Amino acid sequence: MKLFVNDLTVIDSTFLCPDRGLVGDSWIVDIELGGQLNQMNMLLDFGVVKKTIKKMIDQYVDHKLLVPSRSPQCQFHAVADGRMQVSFQRAQDRHLYLCCPEQAFCLIDCVEITEAAIIKHLIAVLTPHLPENIDDLTIRLRNETIEGPYYHYSHGLKKHDGNCQRIAHGHRSMIEIFVDDELDDELCASWAMKWRNIYLGSSDDCCELSELSFAKHAVMPNHLGFAYHAPQGFFELAVPQPECDLLDCDTTVENLTYYIGSCIKKSHPRQIIRIHGYEGVGKGAIVEL
Repeated sequence: MKLFVNDLTVIDSTFLCPDRGLVGDSWIVDIELGGQLNQMNMLLDFGVVKKTIKKMIDQYVDHKLLVPSRSPQCQFHAVADGRMQVSFQRAQDRHLYLCCPEQAFCLIDCVEITEAAIIKHLIAVLTPHLPENIDDLTIRLRNETIEGPYYHYSHGLKKHDGNCQRIAHGHRSMIEIFVDDELDDELCASWAMKWRNIYLGSSDDCCELSELSFAKHAVMPNHLGFAYHAPQGFFELAVPQPECDLLDCDTTVENLTYYIGSCIKKSHPRQIIRIHGYEGVGKGAIVEL
């Protein structure tokens, strides 16, 4: 006997990739539980599945930077103030450096972050918490089906009192741009390409590279540095400048959507511009200018 729950939750995280750098992604989670019926003639109450298991997925993986702990390009260690420092060595000096509270990272026992590696990690951390009558757990991760353009972005929101404050978490997001109520495919594709595998940083959080705690041990020939204090602690990041777009605002979906609309409005001053900006799956902001 099996129980299934589709669309249990969405994991919005960023992972380290040798070629793409910081890659924000959004995975829809489906699960199946197998085993014997309990005294209530159930495998497990749907309420428990939707609350407890979803909560654990959110706790262990969601809004974190997924780090391939066995990658030869990756080094990580705890530092004296209780944070963790992570460096990821890449070609052409496009290295990545972070120093953040430990809860901002998810170390996955793999050489490369893949959906299979994430699933294996989730099964390992969730299985000990399942009732005795459950002897099988199947997890499926899938991206939202998007017919039009989309982009992968990473960011951090220092003013957020939840997990969005983590400096390198991300999303896979579609975008819809309407000019006089007509969907403009070219503009959508242009912005999706502009923000392909991008880190969206706020100029308020930008700092001198020499001020970063890992500066003495890092190779940062063409990087931007970011640092801020948030409720969960002190966050630091150095990212290659070509893989970053520096904005004069907090990178909330509301601000990002307005930013896109205001840029387009400059070249379409007499037309009505409406932007549907998404943050991951099924949520976002609408701006009309």
